[in-house]
Amino acid sequence: MSKQLSLGKISVSNPKVWVVIGVTFAGIVILAETRRRRLRARKLEREDLGAFIERFELLPFPQPLPPAARHLLSGLTFAVKDIFDVKDCVTGFGNPDWKRTHEAAGKTAVVVTALLKNGATCVGKTVMDEFAFGITGENVHYGTPTNPRMPSHIPGGSSSGSAVAVAAGFVDFALGTDTIGCVRTPASFCGILGCRPSHGVVATTGVLPNSQSLDTVGWFARDPSILHRVGHILLQLNQVEPRRTRCFIIADDLFQLSKVPKQQSIQVITRVTENLSGYQPPRHENFGQYVAANVPSLRGFREESMTLQDGISTLKALSSVMFLLQRYEFKTNHGEWVKAVKPRLASDVADRVNAAVDATHENVRTLYKVRTEMRAALRSLLKDDGILVVPTVADPPMKLNSKKGLSAEFHDRAFALLSIASMSGCCQVTIPFGKHDGCPISVSFLAFHGADKFLLDTVLDTYSSLQEQVSLVSHSSPVPDTNGHMDASELLKEKGNAAFKGRQWNKAVRYYSEAIKLSEINATYYCNRAAAYLELGCFREAEEDCSKAISLDKKNVKAYLRRGTARESLVLYKDALQDFKHALVLEPQNKVASQAEKRLRKMIS
Repeated sequence: MSKQLSLGKISVSNPKVWVVIGVTFAGIVILAETRRRRLRARKLEREDLGAFIERFELLPFPQPLPPAARHLLSGLTFAVKDIFDVKDCVTGFGNPDWKRTHEAAGKTAVVVTALLKNGATCVGKTVMDEFAFGITGENVHYGTPTNPRMPSHIPGGSSSGSAVAVAAGFVDFALGTDTIGCVRTPASFCGILGCRPSHGVVATTGVLPNSQSLDTVGWFARDPSILHRVGHILLQLNQVEPRRTRCFIIADDLFQLSKVPKQQSIQVITRVTENLSGYQPPRHENFGQYVAANVPSLRGFREESMTLQDGISTLKALSSVMFLLQRYEFKTNHGEWVKAVKPRLASDVADRVNAAVDATHENVRTLYKVRTEMRAALRSLLKDDGILVVPTVADPPMKLNSKKGLSAEFHDRAFALLSIASMSGCCQVTIPFGKHDGCPISVSFLAFHGADKFLLDTVLDTYSSLQEQVSLVSHSSPVPDTNGHMDASELLKEKGNAAFKGRQWNKAVRYYSEAIKLSEINATYYCNRAAAYLELGCFREAEEDCSKAISLDKKNVKAYLRRGTARESLVLYKDALQDFKHALVLEPQNKVASQAEKRLRKMIS
């Protein structure tokens, strides 16, 4: 037998064979290790829901020796959006090309240091929308954090990772930034508390700017006491302040834009003010009309429409000014870098960035004038004791990976609401209000610029009562209507018609409502009440009444016209277009329907 071992036809004694075997074995080991690391990374991503872009630990400053009190944030953990500087780390701004072309920070952001000095531990940086553009929370480079409340839907942004980290319980609180809704939106979608402070009152040193006239440092928490404690540190507030009476001002017209049930929200607020001392009965305000009358610089930005109500048109104009201001300042801050680097961007972000970089601004002074007038208008409305109550956002979160992206209607309704605090500089807190149709919903409290402690104290004071009432109202059953005599209902309808002609819209609604209680199957009663609701700016109620009228009478042209008007005012352009089309099918020569169809086609295109 030969002493030489062989493997097939290859001589194992040949040194080259062993080199090949060694290289092959090393390749297998490397492949296995690579696969193991990928699996571990995926596991970690699943464990933290994709909220973190980088994990590390910044320990708090030492506790003071007794008898000094412990630090206010002792034992709490927090995370920061990838827009805050941390010493020796590159601040990524949500984009790999930005990170590649910038150096590590030489200092940690002032607000992060303040939190560390007061006992909190920082555990990492979180995912954000690129350059803080957008409110969806999606990021094509680093992935979209998973919304713990609705995993198949977007978490909201741009501070998406911070909101998810708090909502999932990974940290006690987290820092974000809010420019055009970047804290308030994810707080609403993830069902947690979110604070946008008054503009300019929290230090932004060490925070990358998007638009400095709109940027604020905000924060998230699940617990109102933690939200309050973080606010005391960041806002450098005094612990004691004389107690003031409070008055909630409910923006009735803004609830028409929202899927948040208006009556449910008003009922909750009313009950809480009845049960707590120091609260006046709620007041009601048509906020859009108030802004139209008190911010004259907006008139040049308003779109003319035959059916869009003045108030809604004004708030759309306000949001358009907000975007113009954001574009102008983003271009000033980063336009040269964008042109030089040509970064890889998601398509929707690229559209916004290019719009900013390519824009020419001839009316910049007017943009700043609108901001100044808006702040003064809110100060005049709220005075020292007012808290404005609005829906945070209009619609529930859309599904992940939606091919359509944000619709024009979603966009317009959302930013009509979000632009109020951004353009006035007022402070705003997003408060979870349970769920509606399975989606988290919220309302927001706003106070005048500089009233941050007043606002945070109010949230802390009312939060448990609000949650208790939300639970009670959501589980209560509606009172059933009763049927009555047809002649009596007709008499009430005529009284309603007389009140309508006399421009007594609220009185007309009451008469029509009484008629409906007596006869629930009369389409005319619903249609007439819808007309009165339109005059009052109650568009959601008008839409519902018209839908009921149409279900009872498929050929009710007035119901289609009025529902189309309501839907256009609610920025539901496609639905409104369908209503006016139906009216034209029934009455081909109807001029109102014809003009509305042409106008809406142009707007949608």
